[in-house]
Amino acid sequence: MPEQQFIHLHLHSAYSLAEGAIKIPDLIQNIEHLGQAAVAVTDTNNMFGALEFSLAAQKSGIQPIIACQIRLGHEGQELVLLVQNETGYMNLSRLVSDAYMETEDAHKPFVSWGELEKFNDGLICLTGGLNGPISQYLLHNQAKDAEKATKKLKGYFGDRLYMEIQRHGWREEAQIEDDLIDLAYKHEIPLVATNDCYFLNRKMHASHDALLCIAEGRYVSEDNRRKVTPEHYLKSSDEMIRLFDDLPEAINNTVQIAKRCSFLLKVIHPILPPFETEGGRSEVDELRAMSEGGLNWRLDNFIKDADEGTRKAYFDRLEFELKTIIEMGFPGYFLIVADFIQWAKDHDIPVGPGRGSGGGSVVAWALKITDLDPLELNLLFERFLNPERVSMPDFDIDFCQERREEVITYVQDKYGRDKVAQIITFGKLQARAVVRDVGRVLQMSYGQVDRIAKMIPSN
Repeated sequence: MPEQQFIHLHLHSAYSLAEGAIKIPDLIQNIEHLGQAAVAVTDTNNMFGALEFSLAAQKSGIQPIIACQIRLGHEGQELVLLVQNETGYMNLSRLVSDAYMETEDAHKPFVSWGELEKFNDGLICLTGGLNGPISQYLLHNQAKDAEKATKKLKGYFGDRLYMEIQRHGWREEAQIEDDLIDLAYKHEIPLVATNDCYFLNRKMHASHDALLCIAEGRYVSEDNRRKVTPEHYLKSSDEMIRLFDDLPEAINNTVQIAKRCSFLLKVIHPILPPFETEGGRSEVDELRAMSEGGLNWRLDNFIKDADEGTRKAYFDRLEFELKTIIEMGFPGYFLIVADFIQWAKDHDIPVGPGRGSGGGSVVAWALKITDLDPLELNLLFERFLNPERVSMPDFDIDFCQERREEVITYVQDKYGRDKVAQIITFGKLQARAVVRDVGRVLQMSYGQVDRIAKMIPSN
């Protein structure tokens, strides 16, 4: 790492949903402009943006520090955990997952002290600033509890614990700063200066304030609601050095922390669970046997009076597809998909005929994954899977909404719950919706907002 003076270690990207307003590409561009060699993204209770951030930062020659701001305990206090190595990444992933999976209310996920004690290897801990447990105890005049929390965190993390000092202009920050510093010196905990960033520059403060109101269903004019200051922006090294000119070690320690972190998140190919075949046949042999048998069944039942030439055309196409599927290593994928679709049909759960580019596959038709005859409809297999497009096959499958959960349970039970996941879809507010929401939080009249929104093209 080139000579540096300050590194941002507490920052919320747009993946801190309805809270952060910094898009990953904009973050990388601004970090480059500021001449900073590293940056951490500490989204609240999630690591949704970790891969995008890591790849974009590496591409630009910036060191990505994978991290997360987690809620600790029922009280909702916060800590920042930074990944040092692969062990730390696995532990942070475990903590974040458990926060949702093991908490009764998934809308209020948190990590327990016990889990933090168990899964902290490879992680650096920042005490969380104003919302951290130590600060919260001090703000409520609970000095003994603050010291107890300090000792507990010190016992968990040792020299991987840093006392976080922030200066955003809040009265409460100034009120407890001396006490935080005293505790840090007393227990030999190094200081670190952070700026809890939610947006890129001061000009974005008003827009971000409206975002918080949209998220919480509040009005901008309300006083008793969540707010951040205009100082919660991505500051330059010079600005941070001036802000903490009386605590130079807190600035220097940001660089030391960055040097202690050396984990790069990279793309890995999906790892499929094995498909159990009868008689110990390989997945390749199983796929071939099932495909050929299934195609014969299709031709006998759906292609009336299929002559030798017609059958040859179908089997030539089948052979071409099988060759491609086997070369790319996807026999198990086809067998697994065919398995749970057939299970659904056997249990009278309605299944759609198949959508998307998957409809172009004779193998999928033969395995009853789809009910579309690709040759009759002139569908191209190449659009679905070909030797030059090295990616997972694409099947769009529709199950009856009322019984879909039964299919998911079957897959989890057969292949292992630790090998089955449901994906998330991120919804973005489109232009018209944004205008209407902003108008609402600004308490503008509906008629005025409606006229403005309707001026925006639908596309």
